[in-house]
Amino acid sequence: MPLILFDIKDAIAIITFNRSDKMNAINREMALLFQEKLDECQSNKSIRCVYITGSGKSFCAGQDLSEVIDSDGHTVNKILREQFNPIVWKIRTLEKPVVGAVNGVAAGAGANIALACDVVLAAESVYFTQAFSKIGLVPDTGGTYILPRFIGWQRASALMMLADRISASEAEKMGMLYKVFPDDIFKEETMKIAARLAEMPTRSLAMIKHALNFSVSNTFEQQLKIEDIYQQRAVETQDYKEGVKAFLEKRKPLFKGK
Repeated sequence: MPLILFDIKDAIAIITFNRSDKMNAINREMALLFQEKLDECQSNKSIRCVYITGSGKSFCAGQDLSEVIDSDGHTVNKILREQFNPIVWKIRTLEKPVVGAVNGVAAGAGANIALACDVVLAAESVYFTQAFSKIGLVPDTGGTYILPRFIGWQRASALMMLADRISASEAEKMGMLYKVFPDDIFKEETMKIAARLAEMPTRSLAMIKHALNFSVSNTFEQQLKIEDIYQQRAVETQDYKEGVKAFLEKRKPLFKGK
């Protein structure tokens, strides 16, 4: 079986981690294939939304530890530099909305891949864990950057040090994710959200994403300038013109991502 399943349905690229017998833990081959699929999502103009999920009962258990047994620190650093860091960078810079559809356990780097997505959704039975400290490691894959900004310094510090399991409902209350759905309707409801995003002005969504990326390090004054720049770019798009026209004509807009 392929390590990554890839399908395009109604302008939605569905990327599925496919090592269910290993809780979808990521090995090198899988990581590089995942990067290739993210690149394809960026270059393929017919794709308007990306939906990332897992097969079986897990979303992703993070790094496959069998690849780092009896290895030195250089091996772990190489994994970060060539596998996980490029993955979250590609997700955050992908100029299309990315849905993290967390269908099962999201642990370690797997949890942080989910948190890097633009819209994070989870099934009720899911739990998240920053499992790194259990084996004497430091959270990576962008976790120390993203998680404190979602839930605050104190909660992020505690979750990373204690490696507690956090249920989907707890994660929603903390602000780690957008919505939780019952398991039996999870796929249906999350695909509806992906479909909504795919029908929206995706150029605008890409600029929203970039503006949010800047916001985490900018001053207020700098961010006002960023908003000015992207707003000017937005008003030059065909989708903006279509949106205004449809509003005045009291009809549903037909956005084309141009």
